[in-house]
Amino acid sequence: MVIIKLPKHVKYIIETLEQNGYEAYAVGGCVRDSILGREPNDWDITTSADPYEVKKLFSHTIDTGLQHGTVTIMLEHVGYEVTTYRIDGDYEDSRHPKEVTFTKSLEEDLKRRDFTVNAMAYNDRDGLIDLFQGMDDIQKKVIRCVGNAEERFTEDALRIMRAIRFSAQFGYEIELETKKAIVKLAPNLKNISAERIREELIKLLVSEHPEYIRIAYETGITAQILPELDVCMETKQNTPHHMYTVGEHIIHSLTNVPGDKVLRLAMLMHDIGKPYCITTDEAGRDHFKGHAEKSAEMAALIMHRLKFDNDTLNRVKRLAKYHDWAISLSPPIKKATVRSMISRIGEDLFPDLFTIGEADLLAQSDYFKAEKEEKQQLLKEMYREIIEQGDCLSIKNLAVSGNDLIGHGMKPGKELGQVLQKMLEDVLKHPSNNNKEYLLNHLNKYVERT
Repeated sequence: MVIIKLPKHVKYIIETLEQNGYEAYAVGGCVRDSILGREPNDWDITTSADPYEVKKLFSHTIDTGLQHGTVTIMLEHVGYEVTTYRIDGDYEDSRHPKEVTFTKSLEEDLKRRDFTVNAMAYNDRDGLIDLFQGMDDIQKKVIRCVGNAEERFTEDALRIMRAIRFSAQFGYEIELETKKAIVKLAPNLKNISAERIREELIKLLVSEHPEYIRIAYETGITAQILPELDVCMETKQNTPHHMYTVGEHIIHSLTNVPGDKVLRLAMLMHDIGKPYCITTDEAGRDHFKGHAEKSAEMAALIMHRLKFDNDTLNRVKRLAKYHDWAISLSPPIKKATVRSMISRIGEDLFPDLFTIGEADLLAQSDYFKAEKEEKQQLLKEMYREIIEQGDCLSIKNLAVSGNDLIGHGMKPGKELGQVLQKMLEDVLKHPSNNNKEYLLNHLNKYVERT
């Protein structure tokens, strides 16, 4: 017997509705997560009461979507969505029903939901309501559509991506008929907004199994949302440094970084440009010169297409552009080189280069692996020393400011900025020069260099 400890506000809402002659249950993801021992992000409630009947029973409500039967009840500044049992009408845009009809049948409401694990309801009076064997599928670790899979995906094409995402989050397999329907209907994803695609992609990538993006490739999903990955999956790497196709290398590298959005996106994008930079020498060995810059360029285009925010886009682009700078350095490596790279990529992002670089190496062959790891370790130690010494790494940390230069006769404008940049370049090479007296005494030298 399944017993779920409902939060006090959820209990209060359900009991209030029941005391007034209505049915009410916690439903969907919160029930699933509670069974799995996960903390639900939010609690949704379904009821036989219509929205106006719900509004009469609670003092503070928000009309979230009355036409779809949803009212948000506010209790102690927390919102709880309460939705009337409903039957969805025809779907005309592969996403939203043209109309909904309220019903008094919980079964009819659960029947319209996407997957069996999300189609369970619970209250303290009746316990778990599981009409579509969601518990069995949890025990079998399976994602399966409620009823006919083709109908569910035709109603809402975003469910195609949700199937892969839930599979990745829980480590579940996708049931055979559900997978067949995904393959058949994946082209319908073209009807889904970029913002919706982006959010599901992020959830997949930061899940415990980002490598399940391979399933998205095998079922034709990435052909619709990320065709660049498909090209990578089909691009071999005839070089001793690698043992996988470009795409398989990307997928393996994804599993080697923490579940952080920027890091996982950076790994997804870091070699995305390789197929467009490939050359083969007389010995049959492949080379990918310029692939980091190409990958950064393509990352920006892809993320713009998927409507990512500028901050995330710029971080991922920078990490992709410089992901292999460490192994590309020729000895002897100088601290000035490391300071210059920190300044170029940014102090905030630089430590992530080590994470990215190590993940990249782990997904390569053992060819010169020890030497590459040794170089990474040397750079880490140099970075640690640079930070401990407090070396100047940006214009804002120079011992002089724009105001100081103006006080010495310079006019505000482009030349002033160029002088500050020349000063920084000098200080990155010679940290001891970051001295106000020195910099101002040598002002003419920096002006001449601009």
